[in-house]
Amino acid sequence: MSDPQPTRPSPSQIVSTTAPAEQVLHVERHDFVDLVPTNRPRSQSLRGFDPCYTDIVDYIVRCTHRIWDERDIGLIYSHYTSNSDVYYNLKSVHSREDIVRDTIERLAAFPDRRGMATQVIWNGNDVDGFYSSHLVTGAGRHTQEGAYGRPTGRAFNTRTIADCMVLENRIYREWIATDGMGVVRQLGLDPHPIAEATAREMFARGQAVLDIGENRRMIGQYPPEAEADVSIANTDSEAVLLGWLHEMFNRRMLGEVDRRYAANMMYHGSNMRNLYGRAGVLNRTLQLIATMPDCVYIPQHICSVPSEEGGEKIAVRWIMEGRHLGHGLMGAPTGHRIFLLGISHYHIINGQVVEQWDVYDEMAMLTQIKLGALGALG
Repeated sequence: MSDPQPTRPSPSQIVSTTAPAEQVLHVERHDFVDLVPTNRPRSQSLRGFDPCYTDIVDYIVRCTHRIWDERDIGLIYSHYTSNSDVYYNLKSVHSREDIVRDTIERLAAFPDRRGMATQVIWNGNDVDGFYSSHLVTGAGRHTQEGAYGRPTGRAFNTRTIADCMVLENRIYREWIATDGMGVVRQLGLDPHPIAEATAREMFARGQAVLDIGENRRMIGQYPPEAEADVSIANTDSEAVLLGWLHEMFNRRMLGEVDRRYAANMMYHGSNMRNLYGRAGVLNRTLQLIATMPDCVYIPQHICSVPSEEGGEKIAVRWIMEGRHLGHGLMGAPTGHRIFLLGISHYHIINGQVVEQWDVYDEMAMLTQIKLGALGALG
């Protein structure tokens, strides 16, 4: 039987068009059973979606639970297109069957892992397509042999953010930001031999870190652009956020931390770090930039929803690219190129960030440094 493929809109076409009458679920302050109700009528137009889904948030939370927690892996065949693109920091997958195999492998290594929906930020509609950014807080134990070697029996917590483009019940493009270093540290493992082994596998397949010259943060001797490119913003508040992220990361105006963050804010970062106050945000931002002092920060997508806790939640998918020229997070500089995929969620009230979640993988950074060293050896 042929598998009908929906027409794919470009990311720029995915805009917020939620009708005022729609009552889409919010994740915060709700138990799981409230997010996947059995008797809730459909509250949002979902042309082509399975009847069990009542809105886009229900779809994201419920299908994730069915596939990963109930282990109905075969639902991937009805929830992903055959040519789905899934992008991680170090690899990409371009077929539904590869997604099935990857899911089986991950569940086999961590069979008691559970992922709890922390929030879903979204925009779009059932005509042009939906875009969702789903923050998951996971917990499990390392009880089986897998990519991390022999089981340690240790417990771990982790955060993952999956950004999905969805049309008529099927995900056709997905970006997944993980915190592999956080898991490795909690399992009591040395990240260097693991990164080395991964780099050697990549190198054997012909992969290399390409040093392609300038990353275009600055053109020659010109300074960074004075104004941010806000063309991907859908609302004024999204444009404002893009503006000061450009100031912080590309123009290195780190005084924005004091101006844009609440004094008592909470920060949730890589390695499952939970920090409090502006000093924590400033320290993490400085360490990341110090690792790649020539880095460029490029937002790729942004969307937002009102928050039941007040204010709004905004999701930004971004990339950073630069060379390992500073000590920062990765030790003595090597000069090797680093590409970093990350996704951030911001809770903003009265123009100030009161809580932030960053998910990016320091393990991927370390692996690229190892891969660069292998390439230098020829």
